[in-house]
Amino acid sequence: MLNWLSEGIPLGDWLEMLVEWLKQFTFFFDGIDWIISTISSSLESVLFLFPVWLLIGLLALSVWWKARSWGLPLFIVLGLGLIWNLGYWDNMVYTLSLVLTAALISVTVGIPAGIVAARKGWIRELLTPVLDLMQTMPAFVYLIPAVFFFGIGTVPGVVASVIFSMPPVIRLTILGIRQVPAEIVEAADAFGSTNCQKLFKVQLPLAKQTIMAGVNQTIMLALSMVVIASMIGARGLGRDVYQAVTQNQMGKGFEAGLCIVVLAILLDRITQLMGHKQQTKKG
Repeated sequence: MLNWLSEGIPLGDWLEMLVEWLKQFTFFFDGIDWIISTISSSLESVLFLFPVWLLIGLLALSVWWKARSWGLPLFIVLGLGLIWNLGYWDNMVYTLSLVLTAALISVTVGIPAGIVAARKGWIRELLTPVLDLMQTMPAFVYLIPAVFFFGIGTVPGVVASVIFSMPPVIRLTILGIRQVPAEIVEAADAFGSTNCQKLFKVQLPLAKQTIMAGVNQTIMLALSMVVIASMIGARGLGRDVYQAVTQNQMGKGFEAGLCIVVLAILLDRITQLMGHKQQTKKG
């Protein structure tokens, strides 16, 4: 103990010992690698399946059908048309597939974790400091274990993005469910609702907007992390930005950065639209 006080706690050594111990579970990490690669490549195949002009048109039309206004569909046509015109469409698709993969995994894990934590106070108390650590740790730190376990390329970029972007959806799922008025929950209990009925028919519908806000933030963080992950070989617009910085190409960096901004705005507006309740027009 005195040696620790004088020389410092060997926290780094302990962590390296843990990492070395985890290396024996290669089958587990190979499984994660296969799942992430399959999801990412499947999304890429779907996005590359359609002609660019058709994909832009279908997206704009579906957004117009939901929003019943022309502002966002027009921005989709102009923004994605600009990315296509500048020659960054393929890299934009790679970036989008990585973001969607990371967001899908984060939401699949995060929403159930948030539901359990909202119902169990002791789990919430244990989960809170872990989420604090995940959100405050510098983003570049996540690249180190990701590369160690998964090598260079797409998969470590997605893994680092999942760890970095998952906390908001967990936190806001907890917040949304806990903010459901107690009177409504008591009324559901009075009518004999089971826990599943109460969750899926009362709490989740009322917490939908808050949860979707968490999904929105998760997607935005995943996008920022995917760009950083270009440093470890992840494909996409981040690689263009990284190359522009290392080669001092201001024009290329601005173009790739502008494409990232357009993609971020589109993802932000579309997820916000999905979270809003459709307003019925009163005649």
